[in-house]
Amino acid sequence: MNCAEIRLLLHAHADSELDAANSLELERHLKTCAACAAENKSLHALRATLRKGDLNFRAPDSLKKDLRQFVGDLSGEKNPRKEFDPQWQWLWKFLAFGATAFALLAVFLRPLGISEHNQMLDQIVASHVRSLQVEHLTDVVSSDQHTVKPWFDGKLDFAPDVKDFAAQGFPLVGGRLDYLDGRAVAALVYRHNKHFINVFVWPAADALKPATEMRRGYAIINCATNGLHYCLVSDMNLTDLGELAGCLGR
Repeated sequence: MNCAEIRLLLHAHADSELDAANSLELERHLKTCAACAAENKSLHALRATLRKGDLNFRAPDSLKKDLRQFVGDLSGEKNPRKEFDPQWQWLWKFLAFGATAFALLAVFLRPLGISEHNQMLDQIVASHVRSLQVEHLTDVVSSDQHTVKPWFDGKLDFAPDVKDFAAQGFPLVGGRLDYLDGRAVAALVYRHNKHFINVFVWPAADALKPATEMRRGYAIINCATNGLHYCLVSDMNLTDLGELAGCLGR
């Protein structure tokens, strides 16, 4: 199976709906494909988050009673539980269709007012938090840039520039593959005192606009240099994070 076929099966696999043969082949693929493995990790993290929230809404009995009364008044029947007259059955069909259409729109369309830029930043913060929560901060652990940089060879369609800035107070911890906005990216991990910093790297052709901002309590800096885009995210303050951004831009 190729990556496109595997990604079509990830949801079924997560729901335990995949047969044994396809499950085994998918598991073998995930062991050798970092991009698909990252997408699978993101899917399971999303499922875990959704399970925590109470996203089910149960209509109150008063609403059910009012709706039955409304339909009963329209049909002229005393008991709205009886079969409706055919001339009023269109109402139920309309309500059912409307509910289905609304559910589909909620799933497939992004909420109004949320730009692609903001969606990308939300993904970046989520990836940063997830890397700390699941203890998967690095795939390759080393402060030696000559160890980390070659590790990415063959795993990405570009070569990230890896440097150690221990002398400036930002030692290199290692690196890993991550997945943002439908593509594999490099994640370089640095440390400053007790703070970890994720530096996501991808080609500048797909760059976000240069910006310095706070989101959900995390500092984010976007910048580009030498054909590569860097997105730095950490719980440290913007001033200190800006020092690392300056090192990357030299």
